[in-house]
Amino acid sequence: MGTRRVVVTGASSGIGAATVRLFREKGWDVVGVARRADRLAALAAETGATVFTADLTSQADVDALRDFLAESGPVHALVNNAGGALGLDSVENSSIEDWAWMFEINVLAVKRVTSAVLPLLRAAIRTDGGSADIVTVTSIAGHVAYLGGGGYNAAKFAAHALMEVLRLELNGEPIRVIEVAPGMVKTDEFGLVRFGGDAEKAAAAYAGVPNPLVAEDIAETIVSSVERPPHVNLDLITIKPVAQAAPTRVARGPLAPKD
Repeated sequence: MGTRRVVVTGASSGIGAATVRLFREKGWDVVGVARRADRLAALAAETGATVFTADLTSQADVDALRDFLAESGPVHALVNNAGGALGLDSVENSSIEDWAWMFEINVLAVKRVTSAVLPLLRAAIRTDGGSADIVTVTSIAGHVAYLGGGGYNAAKFAAHALMEVLRLELNGEPIRVIEVAPGMVKTDEFGLVRFGGDAEKAAAAYAGVPNPLVAEDIAETIVSSVERPPHVNLDLITIKPVAQAAPTRVARGPLAPKD
């Protein structure tokens, strides 16, 4: 089998960009997908990855991505990484528009891209042999509810269910379905998006937390799960910093043995 090719969504920053970099270091051909063409161009210049500009909440853009991938070579793996949160308001008071956006990017975009790429994964298996992978980055918010989580919890719980059902549907095919559910990850943009650009609020979430995860930690988890022997499926990988026992149980200050 020749060089394998992976598609990574949400590639313009954070976990997505780190995942593109690591796959390239490991010798993969990579197609990085995101909305921001300037960020993608910089990533392409840095890593040698191919990039494609698309808004994954647009079916027309996803169709164009599918056609580009079909014309440009085989696809052996998909990483559904694009996602995000808005606000910490209660279910009662939160914005329905915020909820709609969270469902669009965390759930419907995953469905759109997965539906578009699955036939290409099957075609690569038929041509090249071996297996294929679908990795979706969800969150511990998709497994444990917390105050203020409302729309984000609901969207990530839905993404988790989507992966569970997809794994059942693909049983019997050599296609692994892998869910990576991170806890607290300190990136440049997640908190800024959640709090409408309020840098102070975004920073406060990590204040005093010893060694929150960083994007590279999640990228390593994604790449290593895909590079496991093809008969091994890591169905669900939950990854948190040691300082975080649960979404609302986070140690702040140095970690030390109790007396």
